[in-house]
Amino acid sequence: MYELKTLLPQFEIKLPTCMYALKNVSLAADALDSSAGPSTSSCDDTATVTARQEKVLKQLEDLKVQLGQIRAGLGVCGKTFQHTTAFQNGGLKEIPLQDVVINGHPNFIPYALLALKNAWRDLYTIDVKTFTHSTMADIGPAAREFEANLAKVPVNPALPKINVTLIWKNCEHTEMISSPTMYVPIYGEVNIIRYLGRVGPAEYRYEGSPLCNEIDLVLDICYQLLRCNTHKTQVAMVRLLDKRLQKQQYFGGSQMSVADIGVYSSLIRMPTITDKDLTPALVAWRKRAKLVVQI
Repeated sequence: MYELKTLLPQFEIKLPTCMYALKNVSLAADALDSSAGPSTSSCDDTATVTARQEKVLKQLEDLKVQLGQIRAGLGVCGKTFQHTTAFQNGGLKEIPLQDVVINGHPNFIPYALLALKNAWRDLYTIDVKTFTHSTMADIGPAAREFEANLAKVPVNPALPKINVTLIWKNCEHTEMISSPTMYVPIYGEVNIIRYLGRVGPAEYRYEGSPLCNEIDLVLDICYQLLRCNTHKTQVAMVRLLDKRLQKQQYFGGSQMSVADIGVYSSLIRMPTITDKDLTPALVAWRKRAKLVVQI
């Protein structure tokens, strides 16, 4: 064959001395012998690794016992983080729940928090703490009444819980920050309802329901309703809600859903919409929903 010239000069490779040297398992002395079985050196290495692993496992078990004793001494609850599950939560990846912060203006009170807290009182706990930002001189009587009603709903420590910090501030939109490490806001009360519905009790998680698209559509109508500038357009949105309700007991069918929470909260926030603007079906629905949300 044609012989090629060497293009690169021969370099001497110097191995670093700071690395741990491993044995060459491909050497003939450590290879398996078909007649004699594994070599003595190979068996010794395996036994050493096994003994080391058992020692590490024993140390981890001792550490677990010590942590349990420390937890018991401090009186710390032994429960782990609340988790969402892929089976019960529409295929979402299992992640630990974080405390959330909601920034809201007193003129746009997020009544959905109170409605969910009342509706979930036997299923799930939303522990809401309220604070006033320096940009607000006074939150007004409506917001103070809202705070008092939130405080009336008891917190059951035996139920799964999510902590919510509500901060009254001079902001244009109601926003929720769900990540403690980065500022990733979720804008709009309707979208906050969607988030809480995904991490709340299984009875209110609608992503696996055949009415999933219907509930999302109702929540979208609520989003548009809250942004209507004229009474005429508000009434038009109410008529759309009446069409979605039809002859059902609730917007999610025969059971209360987050769609009902969104509609109920939106109507409270629209004082210009009176009983005259509601159809008989919506009036009857509001009476049924009021027994659950208790607002």
